[in-house]
Amino acid sequence: MKESIWSLRVGSDFSSSHQLRNYRGKCENIHGHNFLVEVEVSGKELDPDTGMLMDFKELKQKLGRVLDELDHKHLNEHKYFQKANPSSENLARFVHDRLKPLLPLDRVRLEWVMVAEKDSSRAFYREI
Repeated sequence: MKESIWSLRVGSDFSSSHQLRNYRGKCENIHGHNFLVEVEVSGKELDPDTGMLMDFKELKQKLGRVLDELDHKHLNEHKYFQKANPSSENLARFVHDRLKPLLPLDRVRLEWVMVAEKDSSRAFYREI
C-alpha cells in the first residue's frame, strides 16, 4: 500500500507599517503594506471521526491569533523586530515560530509560511 500525505493551506492578511534598517533605499523610510500570509500543514493520518487532517476554521483561527499581534502596528516597535529587521523573510519566520506551538503537532507538521508584501514578492520560511 502506498503511503499518503494530506496538506492543508489557508491564507489571511494584515496591515502594518515598517522601516527596513540598513537597506539604503526607499524602504528604509516608514511605509506600509497589506501583507498576505499563507501557511501549509501536512499529516499522514486523518481524524477517524471527521475524516479531516485539521479543521480549516481552526487553522485560520490560530493563524489569526498570530497575525493579530502584527495587525495595524508599526513592526519596528514590536519586541521581536527590535533585533530582527522587519523584512518579509523575518515576518515569515515570526509567524512560523508563533504558530507552530498552537498546532496539534502530534497529527500535523507546519510545512511552511509565506509572507507577501504584494502578489509579485513572496518570502517563504520552513524548517528543515
